[in-house]
Amino acid sequence: MNLSERVRSNFQDSVDAVTACMEDLAEPVATAAQRIFNSLRSGQRVLVCGNGGSAADAQHFSAELLNRYLAERPALGAVALTSDGATLTAIANDEDFSQVFARQVRGLGRPGDLLLLITTSGNSANLVEAVAAAREQKMSCIALTGRDGGELARQLGEMDLELRVGSDRTPRIQEVHGIIIHCLCDLVDQLVLADDR
Repeated sequence: MNLSERVRSNFQDSVDAVTACMEDLAEPVATAAQRIFNSLRSGQRVLVCGNGGSAADAQHFSAELLNRYLAERPALGAVALTSDGATLTAIANDEDFSQVFARQVRGLGRPGDLLLLITTSGNSANLVEAVAAAREQKMSCIALTGRDGGELARQLGEMDLELRVGSDRTPRIQEVHGIIIHCLCDLVDQLVLADDR
């Protein structure tokens, strides 16, 4: 096995996946960034959730908004629902793992807030339940998905937005999600800075 050739192959697969999505996702990602900015500008928050690698992506996105991405700007209201181990394990133990995000959305979410969901399959029960909880709280959703969007995509309403990576390979979906997250952070920065002028 030639390991360096495998590295090159992985790089090329990633480039191909990114290139295949770029045109289809440019406008929806711009729309998502505008929605996030509008919500934050009106004093609302973005709640973010996902499982596994997508949980790490949720924390990454939240950190970039709360602290800063590239530009100096005020802190922006974002909460990663994946970060509080005591809360997650209490809900999973006392209720059910399918409720770990929904219960937090019901407790922390307010009308006008946004729920950003990150998933490669769209079939995680805890994310589907979080969409239902967001609906109860009069929140809209932005979903970063992959494959066919799964059950989560079928639960989204007309006021929600799906950013789907049309790949069936988890690493490629996660890599494109990372670029989407950086695009969202960059566009929100630009909108905040333009609004301050």
